[in-house]
Amino acid sequence: MSAKHALPRRAGLSLAALAVGGATLFGATALSPGTADAAAPVSHAATSTAADVRPAAAITRAQVLERAATWLTANGGSQVPYSQSSVWSDGYRQDCSGYASMALNIWKPGHNTVTLAEQRNLTTPIAMSELEPGDLVIDATGSNTTRHVVIFEKWTDSSKSSYVAYEQRGGHGTDHRTLTYGLEVGSEFAAYRPVNITD
Repeated sequence: MSAKHALPRRAGLSLAALAVGGATLFGATALSPGTADAAAPVSHAATSTAADVRPAAAITRAQVLERAATWLTANGGSQVPYSQSSVWSDGYRQDCSGYASMALNIWKPGHNTVTLAEQRNLTTPIAMSELEPGDLVIDATGSNTTRHVVIFEKWTDSSKSSYVAYEQRGGHGTDHRTLTYGLEVGSEFAAYRPVNITD
């Protein structure tokens, strides 16, 4: 994530609540952490072609969450560190959008948040209240230091005032915690449903 996501209007979180990045399903060597979403012109994700944005293979909601959870311990029992430039051993970038791409089993080294939010053969916008396991909550505005994406798991209760999500954030790496992104008035986060989810 970024500094703007640390502001009270964004979720009242610290700068540690930064973007999600790649990790591995099989364990690997740790690489250096970073601090935001990779989408700068030099990144692989920012230069993906139309062919790279083809529909992904079908995946279930349970499989998305299972894949996301593996990054919590993939680094020798610890979370995969955050980085906008480093790629984990499974081929995915270690930032928020690389992590989301890995969980959805789509293009390596990972799309950026803008692509995940805007390409209709990858995701479809939905209301925040419609979120289901494996859906994405994305802020695709600003720069590579402000954009962010997290993977929704479940609402904390029937009030839908907060939810549990998987996240790759700067200064920490892979995380699984309660969030409120997209639920505050004026939030730039919005909900999206991956089109390759089959249930």
